[in-house]
Amino acid sequence: MGQITLNQITKRFGDVEVIPPLDLEINDGEFVVFVGPSGCGKSTLLRLIAGLEDVTSGVISIDGQDATTVPPAKRGLAMVFQSYALYPHMSVRKNIAFPLRMAGLDKAEQDRKVDQAAAVLNLTDYLDRRPGQLSGGQRQRVAIGRAIVREPSAFLFDEPLSNLDAALRVGMRLEISELHERLKTTMIYVTHDQVEAMTMADKIVVLRAGNIEQVGSPLELYKNPRNRFVAGFIGSPKMNFIEGAEAQKHGAHAIGIRPEHIEVSETDGPWSGVVGVSEHLGSDTFFHVHETGLADTITVRAGGEVGFRHGDRIHMTPREDVIHKFNENGLRIS
Repeated sequence: MGQITLNQITKRFGDVEVIPPLDLEINDGEFVVFVGPSGCGKSTLLRLIAGLEDVTSGVISIDGQDATTVPPAKRGLAMVFQSYALYPHMSVRKNIAFPLRMAGLDKAEQDRKVDQAAAVLNLTDYLDRRPGQLSGGQRQRVAIGRAIVREPSAFLFDEPLSNLDAALRVGMRLEISELHERLKTTMIYVTHDQVEAMTMADKIVVLRAGNIEQVGSPLELYKNPRNRFVAGFIGSPKMNFIEGAEAQKHGAHAIGIRPEHIEVSETDGPWSGVVGVSEHLGSDTFFHVHETGLADTITVRAGGEVGFRHGDRIHMTPREDVIHKFNENGLRIS
């Protein structure tokens, strides 16, 4: 079991309220990602769930039981930090087994659980090494193994991949997603990287200044963002926003159109502009277009073979069926 409910949770540090009253339901077995810009409260919210921070008011329930004042060690949760928090003088086996030793399990049971976790994480050949002899990705797997052996009702990940290089991050994303598929255990994952959120989550919680802006599946947030903040945060590259006369033609204060929903041409299209920076990524090319009369820059995604150069004037056609409209308060109206 791993159902977690937050009911009117708040958190203050002195006179500063970092988490205004907040409600959230996390279902058993879900992979939930907290995402948002730096300082939005996502790590604080995770620490409240873990019990590493005391709530100012409200109730945290775990599997239907009030856990608001329950000590962290008794909540049945396991946390994985971005710093790995491994003991450098201990072997991988002893690092993974550490919570089991603290719980007083006998050596045979410790070894059984460690061997099982190591097999799941492809660490069997590294059990006698120390953390300093491992790569960053391997050290992160050791930290996850130490969490697995506790057999928690939920795993809490606090930006676990931020210390890894780009290639390792992609690999570890896949490994954590596959681990979730195997274990079927609730996972709550904090990141500022919306690509991680989109590729890993069953459910995304978008936070800003401690408030939940929207909760939904990755596709729901991509296709139906509740407001301009969510629309601009979810999706890479970011959505283009246009105000003024062009937005008014659509009955809105602002309209949004994603780079992948704009077609480009040498000759035809209602919008035009001059190519500035081009980013060639092989299968895709992103053109940053200036002098459009619509916005400072409009980003468009085209096929990798499209060969516009810096200074070329191009024409753009937005797909009308996927234009998002926002009112003066930034709320999506269609």
